[in-house]
Amino acid sequence: MTSADLAEDDPRSMRERMLAGDLYRGADPELEAEMREAMVLTKAFNDSDPRDPEARQALLRQLLGSIGAEVEIRPPLHVDYGRHLHVGDRTFINFGLMALDVAEIRIGQDVLMGPNVQLLTPTHPIDPGPRRAKWESARPITIGDNVWIGGMAVICPGVTIGDNSVIGAGAVVTRDIPADVVAVGNPARVIRSVHEG
Repeated sequence: MTSADLAEDDPRSMRERMLAGDLYRGADPELEAEMREAMVLTKAFNDSDPRDPEARQALLRQLLGSIGAEVEIRPPLHVDYGRHLHVGDRTFINFGLMALDVAEIRIGQDVLMGPNVQLLTPTHPIDPGPRRAKWESARPITIGDNVWIGGMAVICPGVTIGDNSVIGAGAVVTRDIPADVVAVGNPARVIRSVHEG
């Protein structure tokens, strides 16, 4: 019996399965309604007047799971659900963040994020049968405090980045990165401590 067979017999809702990190199907009425709601709020934020930062913050408080003090997120922002994205105090996110928050994404305090960063929690089966049957799952992403992520970096499902670390522009982070290091490349690899030099 395959994991997809087990998923067919699971009595939980697709949302319950998704939040547990198990196989689920995204083409589900409850999940699609939540995504549409997020799209409406995201469009309002992306179209908002830059001269009205209070209105922008109000939209982000409606959209996101949590948002700390003195956070700046520059539009455009793209999310799946929004409510699974949590952003810590004094974090700055430049233009074009794509946060596919099927699983929880936690961004710490004092994080700097360059333009067009991708935080991707969804994953799909390697086995072509379940993938063709539209099963998928997701794994959470955690970004520690005082992390700097360069522009166009991609953070893959299940990755944790430790406090104070730097991720180079264009890096593809496929595994956990410890605290206090610089990581670059595809796949990203640690090249030095942040304390060297």
